[in-house]
Amino acid sequence: MKKFRLILIMVMINSIFGFSQTGISQERTILFNGIIRDARTLESLPDAQIRIGRSFISVSDNEGTFAIRVNRNDTIVFSLLGYQPAYFIVTDTLKGYDFAAGVYMNTDTLAIGEVVIVPRIQSLKYDIFKTPPTSPEMENAKYNMAVSAYQGRMAINRMGDPAANYSVIQQKHLRDASEKGTIPSDRMVGFSPFMLVGAAYLLMNGLPEKPPPMKSALTRQELDQIHKKYLESLKTNK
Repeated sequence: MKKFRLILIMVMINSIFGFSQTGISQERTILFNGIIRDARTLESLPDAQIRIGRSFISVSDNEGTFAIRVNRNDTIVFSLLGYQPAYFIVTDTLKGYDFAAGVYMNTDTLAIGEVVIVPRIQSLKYDIFKTPPTSPEMENAKYNMAVSAYQGRMAINRMGDPAANYSVIQQKHLRDASEKGTIPSDRMVGFSPFMLVGAAYLLMNGLPEKPPPMKSALTRQELDQIHKKYLESLKTNK
């Protein structure tokens, strides 16, 4: 239990409505209204990220409170820069569907030491013996020569067989005659008038806004209850 406290201390206080719904199907989602605090200073922690597995769900607000809906057997991850991640598994033994939660996160005491970077021997050897850089003019000349050689080879292949050359020209004339007065087939673009409705809506209203995160409905009495339970858990685990 002590090892678990170092990762996460979560106090569950089942609401009155939770007990009255134990007979409802277990497939319903569970609502968590909670607050995230520093385990040492007990200050609220805003902007803490809340994920279920690898999926981002929400963040704590300016007062450190949050509200999320989860399913049973989900793994909730609370993370914040400078703090150790906190994990909580929603077990199927929880009774009810509405809970108040207090998440007390511990600071990450790991410090990054001095970093020394030195070049590898292979890199030194490459820097010493590498060829001098080429100028842009030289690169352009190489490219132009390669293009000219390719065009020359393609021209020889096209004009080398008179019968094949005549067949290509004949097909081009037939296509031009059949498409005379119309839009060429290689320039046609599909268009639907229904596209104008969506385009006009986007121009008038812009892209739809993302739905805001759920607001916590914790009362002052529930917050005091969570804090009291946390202090009691510290005394019992000493």
